[in-house]
Amino acid sequence: MTAPTVVVLDYGFGNVRSAVRAAARAGAQVELTANPAAVLAADGLIVPGVGAFAAVMAGLERVDAPRLIERRLAGGRGVLGICVGLQVMFERGEEHGLVTAGLGQWPGSVTKLKAQVVPHMGWSPVQVPAGSRLFAGVEHERFYFVHSYGAQDFALRPMAPFPPPLVTWADHGGPFVAAVENGPLAATQFHPEKSGDAGAALLKNWIETL
Repeated sequence: MTAPTVVVLDYGFGNVRSAVRAAARAGAQVELTANPAAVLAADGLIVPGVGAFAAVMAGLERVDAPRLIERRLAGGRGVLGICVGLQVMFERGEEHGLVTAGLGQWPGSVTKLKAQVVPHMGWSPVQVPAGSRLFAGVEHERFYFVHSYGAQDFALRPMAPFPPPLVTWADHGGPFVAAVENGPLAATQFHPEKSGDAGAALLKNWIETL
């Protein structure tokens, strides 16, 4: 059986090499590129993200990623966002008084965490809903986070014709979204590529859905 093909989107931001290595170890044939044909043809697309919401969105727009991601999702083809790659799937991000439009796949805003100490950095447990395929076998593990902003107050709408989204939560000064599974679109606020065996198992679970 041929291993699924995965493109890690290369748009100039984030430690993408670690995501490439982690996806390859999890069983995928991985290519780091922003080539539109490759992005559309791959079985899975990973959208990494580190840094400011506005800068990540600008990088994505430079490589036409909003259109490519929309086309993949319309065809039911898997997309996985990581860290700010999760955040930009929402309608907007609010950082330092600046509001930036996101990809709008999910309603709601990404705002600064309410904790006394930010960034939220280190290993944290997550609250996984029943029926999660992404977290199968690692529901009770800890994952590695490093972020100051998150999606904290919103209501997800179903992505027809897929089942209602599954939302995994974590807590740092209040609840925030740790992961979402929504048909072909999945995303994690934590870094699976930095989360040891648990993160490797999660990536393997995602690749097996492609």
